[in-house]
Amino acid sequence: MTVLKKRLLGAGSVVACCLAALPAQATNGYFANGYGAGSKGMAGAGVAVPTGVLGLAQNPAMGHKVGNMAGFCLTWFRPDRSSEISPGGPLIPGEYTSNNDNFLIPCGGANWVINDRLTFGAFMTGNGGMNSEYSPNFFAGFGAGSDPAGVNLEQAFINLNLSYRLSDKVSVGVAPVFAIQRFSATGLEAFGGMSMDPAHVTNQGDDWSTGMGVNVGVLWEPTSELAFGASYRTRIDMEPYDKYAGLFAEKGDFDIPATALLGVAYTPASEQRLTLTAEVQRIFYGDIKALANPNDPALGPLGASNGLGFGWNDMDILRVGAVWRHNPKWTFRGGVSHATAAFDGPDAVVNTLAPATPQWHASVGASYRINDRWGLTGSYTHAFDASVSGTNPALTGMAQPVKVRMSQHETSLGVTYRW
Repeated sequence: MTVLKKRLLGAGSVVACCLAALPAQATNGYFANGYGAGSKGMAGAGVAVPTGVLGLAQNPAMGHKVGNMAGFCLTWFRPDRSSEISPGGPLIPGEYTSNNDNFLIPCGGANWVINDRLTFGAFMTGNGGMNSEYSPNFFAGFGAGSDPAGVNLEQAFINLNLSYRLSDKVSVGVAPVFAIQRFSATGLEAFGGMSMDPAHVTNQGDDWSTGMGVNVGVLWEPTSELAFGASYRTRIDMEPYDKYAGLFAEKGDFDIPATALLGVAYTPASEQRLTLTAEVQRIFYGDIKALANPNDPALGPLGASNGLGFGWNDMDILRVGAVWRHNPKWTFRGGVSHATAAFDGPDAVVNTLAPATPQWHASVGASYRINDRWGLTGSYTHAFDASVSGTNPALTGMAQPVKVRMSQHETSLGVTYRW
């Protein structure tokens, strides 16, 4: 019991350090494209191939594949976001670039093999990226709007992972997930007249909410060459944002959508240094009214159950990746992913606040084993520039063209310790 307590305290310390700097990254909508440098080096793949402690977030059944390991990682995330507003309506025309374009994001955790059947892990991951800050405020053309205009959403997930080996070929896993998120909005005074609660639309400072969910997974290895993985994380029911009850649908409700993953990995018997993997993911943004409710036209006032939303769709992501174990010291990775569009042209006006436009990602990565205990893993991901253009006469009163775009750079470095 003393050893277990020390391990739990160690895991708690890692989580506390991570929470000190919540993440601000967005690739697939506002979901991260993989967790940890191992997964990020394959454009987010990892449900059918082990990628380290944080890979348990993609498949909780990977505990025995990960083994006894602790890891800490730091990601430098640099999004480039802008909005271009043409003349012909109340929005102030011009080209606007969002501020706050450099973020350092910590992550970490540990996994312990309890016995031949059972493993336990504790780790922290994050999402975010609905982060924008525009000055001057182009919404001021409606008659009101302080500087700057923007929103910020950040989410952290604390996972307690149990993986159980049913047989030599099948493992299952389950992880209760505790989520904490914070949100703030500024410069949105122009939307007060569209809200059922104008006093709780903007400039209310940070608001926090918490919630619980569950992540479940399975790993099936029918042969030495093939592995199939699947996982599903439930929708996380979050406390509503009381300070922004007049902004988000359902009086400030902002639940975290469910997500599902299905993948396969192939390691040829003739060349076991190589593993190829492919997977699909769906993020159920369409179930979250604050994100999915239409805005062209809005069916109800801001804050109502049918109130104006971002018009986001369910997102489907396809990934392909490869691992090359060059020698006992070096392992190399690479991958590409493509996501369906989060929103359509008429939604571009509202999504100036959250320009989640990237669809294509390409990644490379490598691991270096210093000795039997210590290792380093790094990765680089580029989210290619993508834009969405459209008009929303129902919102602006006339067909004023708006274009939103984003590209991203992401570099991750991790340190691992095995025992």
